[in-house]
Amino acid sequence: MAKSRYLDFNVLAHLSNMQLLAKVVVEGFLLGLHRSPYRGFSVEFAEYRQYAPGDEIRHIDWKVFGKTDRYYIKQFEEETNLACYVVLDASASMAYKSNEEGMTKLEYGSCMAACLSYFMMMQRDAIGLVVFDTQVRTMLPPRLRYSHLTHILAELENNAPGGETNIASPLHDLAESMKRRGLVILISDLLDDPVSVLTAMQHFRFLGHEVLVFHVMDSAELTFPFDTMTEFTDMETGQKSLVSPEAMKSVYLDELGNFLRVYEKGCADMRADYKLFDTRRPLEIALSEYLYRRSRMG
Repeated sequence: MAKSRYLDFNVLAHLSNMQLLAKVVVEGFLLGLHRSPYRGFSVEFAEYRQYAPGDEIRHIDWKVFGKTDRYYIKQFEEETNLACYVVLDASASMAYKSNEEGMTKLEYGSCMAACLSYFMMMQRDAIGLVVFDTQVRTMLPPRLRYSHLTHILAELENNAPGGETNIASPLHDLAESMKRRGLVILISDLLDDPVSVLTAMQHFRFLGHEVLVFHVMDSAELTFPFDTMTEFTDMETGQKSLVSPEAMKSVYLDELGNFLRVYEKGCADMRADYKLFDTRRPLEIALSEYLYRRSRMG
């Protein structure tokens, strides 16, 4: 397995335990996996059975015949593979971090994308990656190959924050390009007009896709901890503003609360899963809590 600074094996180890406790794999709660109990001729070997009239000759294992002088058919486990798109916001605002020792929102989201991609691949679901700012910058369609996971990790490794935010347009473009129903996992700080973003999410739902929204924000954005006169710089436009936190804090927190409620309610109305992530919280804990809640919903 390729190494990546965004593939946190502490996260993977923690979530492996979660799979056992919540029966995530067998019940399909870890991002929609559902393995069919039926047998067919697919990708994963299950067992041999003796040849019977009507079976296709091409499925006979001739090596076994050479050793036993009997005809045996290879049976494979038929899998209903989910097509999953991890859609990562790489706009300039995602480069923000309030703690020099912490992670930027983009680094946190990239780590999340790597871990989710790893698990989807291990569960034999096809995984793809979309990276965007004002437009789609990277588009790796879902595939079920381990070499494809390596490509995804490489893209995340080399990813850098880009320009201004325009979430809706790239999402509409992606929705129009998806050829079959699947799962869309949006990882973003959602710093855009909520109405346009929710309309774009509704586009996926209208086409029959499941949508998960992972809202990534820095702790300072959520708490506004500033207590002295502070100059704030818009990371996308470069515009600077000198602000008195004492006068602005209550106004800011009220506006933030409204902002979060609009997204939470909008997602609930369209039956899209929504989860707010604080970059200060260890990712393995935050993801585990989400997966546990998701499993309990089943």
